[in-house]
Amino acid sequence: MNTHTQKLIELDKQYLWHPFTQMADWLDDTPVVIESGDGFYLIDTDGNRYIDGVSSLWCNVHGHRVKKIDDAIRSQLDKIAHSTLLGLGQTASIELAEKLVQITPAGLEKVFYSDSGATAVEIAIKIAYQYWQNIGQTERTKFISLKEAYHGDTVGSVSVGGMDLFHGIFKSLIFETYYAPSPDPYRCEGTAEQCLKNSLEAMEVILKRHGDQIAGIVVEPLVQGAAGIIVHPKGYLKGVEALVRKYGVLLIVDEVAMGFGRTGKMFACEHEGVHPDLLCMAKGISAGYLPLAATLTTRKIFDAFAVSGDIHKTFYHGHTYTGNALGCAAALASLEMFSENRILETMPEKIELIADYFEKFKTLPFVGDVCQCGMVAAIELVADKETKESFASEKKIGAKVCAAMRPKGAMMRPLGNVIVLMPAPAMDIETLRKLLDIIEDTLVNDVPKII
Repeated sequence: MNTHTQKLIELDKQYLWHPFTQMADWLDDTPVVIESGDGFYLIDTDGNRYIDGVSSLWCNVHGHRVKKIDDAIRSQLDKIAHSTLLGLGQTASIELAEKLVQITPAGLEKVFYSDSGATAVEIAIKIAYQYWQNIGQTERTKFISLKEAYHGDTVGSVSVGGMDLFHGIFKSLIFETYYAPSPDPYRCEGTAEQCLKNSLEAMEVILKRHGDQIAGIVVEPLVQGAAGIIVHPKGYLKGVEALVRKYGVLLIVDEVAMGFGRTGKMFACEHEGVHPDLLCMAKGISAGYLPLAATLTTRKIFDAFAVSGDIHKTFYHGHTYTGNALGCAAALASLEMFSENRILETMPEKIELIADYFEKFKTLPFVGDVCQCGMVAAIELVADKETKESFASEKKIGAKVCAAMRPKGAMMRPLGNVIVLMPAPAMDIETLRKLLDIIEDTLVNDVPKII
């Protein structure tokens, strides 16, 4: 470790408070400090290179220091970095809105920008709530979400979150939400088909009892990310859509983590032909370059707010950096790269490669489950394979396993005892294979010593 690194670590520990981090542990540890990036690699202050195995918290799409995106941002800087959308239009935000409507499921026609996944969900919740108020159905004030759901960290998005570890402390701050069971095939009793059936029936019970009060259902499509990469049984999202239409409530799909190619399609809800009333996006929208988010909705919902002369039906919500020009420029360049480099067309081979490796991982005695949806995959480490008993959280097994990968050149981040793999959708197959080899070597040679 060079003196520059040592000084940075000292300053970090003196001044910074890191997200989702027990800072007492951080202060006792020796962190890696990232200084630069190169393609699909992160480079620390000592010059060590690591494959970015979780795409910088699930947001990087095309790699780091991508010339086309870098140039697009520099070009936008020559014009203007930011101007408000409150009372003004802005070129890049207009052009991006058109593109987003073109690539999302049919029926979504209006774009409301913000700056993070949490704010995109917060906006969707508020739009859904006010929509019913605006059309006179004022009793519709509640939402349904899933147990173990994660939709962000603002008070509204926490209110539809279902993770007690993250959200329990804030219960006195948040509004009441009805929770349906998470369709987790590994933890459910019976087969995946029974899990699907039971989960949908449980959600319908809530709708039968409280349907007149429900404004909308909020779901992460296909995969619940922060819960440990829970991959839903096939048909679950379509089943939720059917319930939404049957009971006349709104469907809010949180594509923040799964959008922009993660699952093998541009958006996860495309796999089941689902057409949501509101769709939230962030993370990959700017290819992981800049804070940008968007909430898309239908003309029908928009029209309930666009009432001439009625100021009380205006949507009073906004962010200073709404539709930021630099972020929109990055997003436009990223969408061009999806087309030019045929990103979605290159993914099946990479998805199959991940599946081949994960099939081998399933046989290891300490691997309880592996799951995959496109280029999103996870390995759950367990203390007892037969009973599915987890390792005690204080053992920090997942963190230790990921730390063992660093000297081999891979940067991963676990979710408890779950080892998450979420590389950039554009990662080349050679780099992906190298990453998978590091994971395999660590599982086979290091995990038996760690546990």
